[in-house]
Amino acid sequence: MDRFRMIFQYFQSNSESVMNGICGLLALASVKMYTSFDFSCPCLPQYNMAYGLGIMFIPPIALFLCGLILNRQSLVMLEEWRRPQGQRKKDLDVIRYMCSSIMQRAMVAPVVWIIVTLLDGKCLICAFSSSVDPEKFVGFANASLVQVQELLAKVPCKDDELMRNNTSRKAVSRYLRCWSQALGWSTLLILIVAAFLARWLRPCFNQAALLQARHWSNYIDIEQKIFEETCCEHSRLFAHKCILHFFESMRQEIKLHSFSLAREEEGAEGEEDLLRGITDQDQVNKLLKMWYYEKPPLNVSQVTQR
Repeated sequence: MDRFRMIFQYFQSNSESVMNGICGLLALASVKMYTSFDFSCPCLPQYNMAYGLGIMFIPPIALFLCGLILNRQSLVMLEEWRRPQGQRKKDLDVIRYMCSSIMQRAMVAPVVWIIVTLLDGKCLICAFSSSVDPEKFVGFANASLVQVQELLAKVPCKDDELMRNNTSRKAVSRYLRCWSQALGWSTLLILIVAAFLARWLRPCFNQAALLQARHWSNYIDIEQKIFEETCCEHSRLFAHKCILHFFESMRQEIKLHSFSLAREEEGAEGEEDLLRGITDQDQVNKLLKMWYYEKPPLNVSQVTQR
């Protein structure tokens, strides 16, 4: 149990590193999912584009939502954005910093999926095979317009009877794959250049404001964790005291059955101190309501003076 507690505390104290690891695992999972996915284009003019673009963009949306769900800071940011003003003002710069950090991490896996699909080329071939100009390929010269559309729609299906002996199928497939890979490499290059510029141009902006936003975003996350831990500790002690009071009427019977309450009696005074005077349900509800609606200002000098 101590080992699991140490691991849990490490995850709590290094939430940023953990989220980077989770984003990396999601990116690897997206590549694994795509490579193990059985891509089967319907090879019908009215369904090819919907299927190809759906495979390209619907899984990234799901991966993006998973990235938001797994990121604890997304809930912390929403709570900070929606909470009442109270005694503590809301800093929009901190909220924007948290939102930017969350979005950057959540976008890793979707971008990896889209780049992998573009470099592979199957989705683009399926989606746009019917949109190719048939005049560029000699194999469709003697066919009618309807036949051309049917043949182009069957380009992704190399085992189809109509396309086995068609000499232009490989040419169309190669043409679309080249465009897909060009888009994939261009997208990857644009992202790398954007990340490079963002990293190297950052010192040109106001570093003090950036440090402040990062500091208070970390503070909000840590404050929420400590508050939850304190509430859990108070709940445990409160439940312990309530159970002892419940069994107070059975004290004689418990003694007859050789149950010992010595340990509970020894720690009773210490638990009273840990309860901090909050000893009934109404007080707990009032405390939680005050924490939400009237969050205290960030000034510990008042407590020090007291």
